[in-house]
Amino acid sequence: MHVAKMLLYLFSVVVCERLFSVAAFSQSLDSDFTFTLPAGRKECFFQTMKKDASLEIEYQVLDGAGLDIDFSLYSPTGRILYSEHRKSDGVHTVETEDGDYMFCFDNSFSSMSEKIVFFELILDNMDPEAEEPEDWKEYVHGTDIMDMKLEDIMDTINSVKARLGKSLQIQTILRAFEARDRNLQESNYDRVNMWSMTNLAVMLLVTGVQVYLIRSLFDDKRHTRT
Repeated sequence: MHVAKMLLYLFSVVVCERLFSVAAFSQSLDSDFTFTLPAGRKECFFQTMKKDASLEIEYQVLDGAGLDIDFSLYSPTGRILYSEHRKSDGVHTVETEDGDYMFCFDNSFSSMSEKIVFFELILDNMDPEAEEPEDWKEYVHGTDIMDMKLEDIMDTINSVKARLGKSLQIQTILRAFEARDRNLQESNYDRVNMWSMTNLAVMLLVTGVQVYLIRSLFDDKRHTRT
């Protein structure tokens, strides 16, 4: 009896390990990066992709005058897939082929203002072993006594994994939006303070001039002889 329980436990461990390894096969790869692009400069990045995979890129300008940037995406053959002029954000998805994809951020139209740019890459179907992960079914023979529905477990695991990945992606994007809004508000705050001080100085100057002119009207400059 104890031997049967031990074998059942070992079998469950093996099945769970196989399930989690299969779930890992279909996991998407994502990364994000924030950098400063000086005025009059252009920066390009490269990403190696495989055939029949998916590349999704999302970018946002977090700080800088105008909150805009030029963006372009090139295929491994040098063909322009997307080109945008003076945009503050964008999302693009392409079905890829073998080779290096290049995407560029161009701030050459600005002669004074640097830009802080955030972008995120999401890579799907990058693992060739993810095509047919059906070998786990070899381990489910004789599981009637366990009354397990392994396909339901797989669907649940994949659903949870996909939802967690989507949650992380949304949180990253929300942090980028929050950073851009905060930078914009701080810029507006400094601008309001500067113009308020300018208006105050002008008002004090005008007040002084008016007082001087009014006093000069009542000054009797004639000299009285005695």
